[in-house]
Amino acid sequence: MNYVITGSIGHISKPIVKKLKEAGHHVTVITSNSDRVKEIESLGATAFVGSVEDPAFVSKAFAGADAVYLMIPPNWSLTGGWLDYQKKVADNYIAAVNQSKVKNVVLLSSIGAHLRKGAGPLDGLGYAEEKLLASKDANIKVFRPSYFFYNLFSMVPLLKNMNILGSNFGNTDEKLVLVHTSDIADVIGDALTKLDFKGYSIQYIAGDERHPNEIAEVLSKAVNKPAPWVTFTDEQSLQGMLQANLPATIANGYVELGASLRSGKTQEDYWKNKPVLGRVKLEDFAKEFVVAYNG
Repeated sequence: MNYVITGSIGHISKPIVKKLKEAGHHVTVITSNSDRVKEIESLGATAFVGSVEDPAFVSKAFAGADAVYLMIPPNWSLTGGWLDYQKKVADNYIAAVNQSKVKNVVLLSSIGAHLRKGAGPLDGLGYAEEKLLASKDANIKVFRPSYFFYNLFSMVPLLKNMNILGSNFGNTDEKLVLVHTSDIADVIGDALTKLDFKGYSIQYIAGDERHPNEIAEVLSKAVNKPAPWVTFTDEQSLQGMLQANLPATIANGYVELGASLRSGKTQEDYWKNKPVLGRVKLEDFAKEFVVAYNG
């Protein structure tokens, strides 16, 4: 079968490509970086270089595909609206799916996408979910992973320089639902290999559920520097990200996401539809955190 994988060969896409190739399928990987071509080809896949913001390119890439894996890649250099960018890519994907009559679609969405609005970077994923609902001729599987463990790497400077971990959430009883990219790749890789989903369905992916205080305790002790979790105000969080040179549109999006986590809205649908938890737990991730901290 012919598969098209978006997202180049990152933490999730690369293991998926390997799994599909091991199963004997033809795999095309979309990448915006020509430097990744050799690595993609070393996996036995075909590289297709271009921009997912170009509708003609996406349409050409999806032609003849039996199944596509859709993820909206991050764009850390945005000066315009983050949501506008996400909508543009989602529209290009969905137009190409419909034009090429792709029968099987897997979307990498996120916990919190059920809100559709008010969760920063998740809003564009909610938009993509909603637009895919209109694709009546395809079998569509939407995966909503929880908060990525590797987002916690951003707290290494806080721990090193201020002896704290924190964000603009964490001062309520709400646990943070966490997941490792390897668990995401396993679940999505199985779904793409089997293609046993019909109609339109949604599935959460998670590995652990821990309060931010526990997260701070486990990670800080792992590097022999015990430190508390500190909940920042939205303004403090925004200023910290702007000082770290994040574009304002992205920084504001993450502040909105943190506020949504703080209120419990981001995770409310997850608690109603909990999946079987994956294998990677906070203590497992702590080993990777130590490497990042020491690096």
